[in-house]
Amino acid sequence: MGHAGMAAAAVRYLRSAGAPDTAGRVEPLPRPDLRAVGDDERAPIDPAEFRRVLGNFATGVTVVTAPAGEGESAGPAGFACQSFSALSLDPPLIAFMVARTSTTWPRIARAGVFCVNVLGAHQGDLCRGFAVSGADKFAGVAHDPAPVSGSPRLVGAPAWIDCTIHTVHTGGDHLIVVGRVDALGTSDGDDGSPLLFHRGRFGRLTD
Repeated sequence: MGHAGMAAAAVRYLRSAGAPDTAGRVEPLPRPDLRAVGDDERAPIDPAEFRRVLGNFATGVTVVTAPAGEGESAGPAGFACQSFSALSLDPPLIAFMVARTSTTWPRIARAGVFCVNVLGAHQGDLCRGFAVSGADKFAGVAHDPAPVSGSPRLVGAPAWIDCTIHTVHTGGDHLIVVGRVDALGTSDGDDGSPLLFHRGRFGRLTD
């Protein structure tokens, strides 16, 4: 199955097994048909130059987690994600972007829920652990269940956002996942210093 087919399958799954409606739910606009990008539509932008220039935009860093799906024996799922943003206040929505080639995303899609763990300046090593593929990312990582979804809430993360998958849209070689916020909070006693990613390296705010 190609990338477009994988995305279409994920969207069909979410339509059939999505979260129940709640007051204030905003219905998404109709999705465009999925299709490959034609050679005549490709912009003459070198991918390396694209990364270099966009790398000047500093972002926060998160780990998106989800509980094991029904019948799964592999344990919870999670991956490091810097493409995260608040989206809407009423209703409360957030969004993150994930590559269509991600092997973790299908597990999150099956769970239908997730928790965004906003990482602090001291959690660079934790982020690196969740950025690798094929390893037991939760080995030695302290966590407890988020209050609504049961997704892993990582101990020491300055903030967490517990969500239900709302909609999924296509965006080139990525998927745009919109989550409806069910609960959120911050860690007591944390100084709130964020982990930043800039020009391919981790950093932190300085006074």
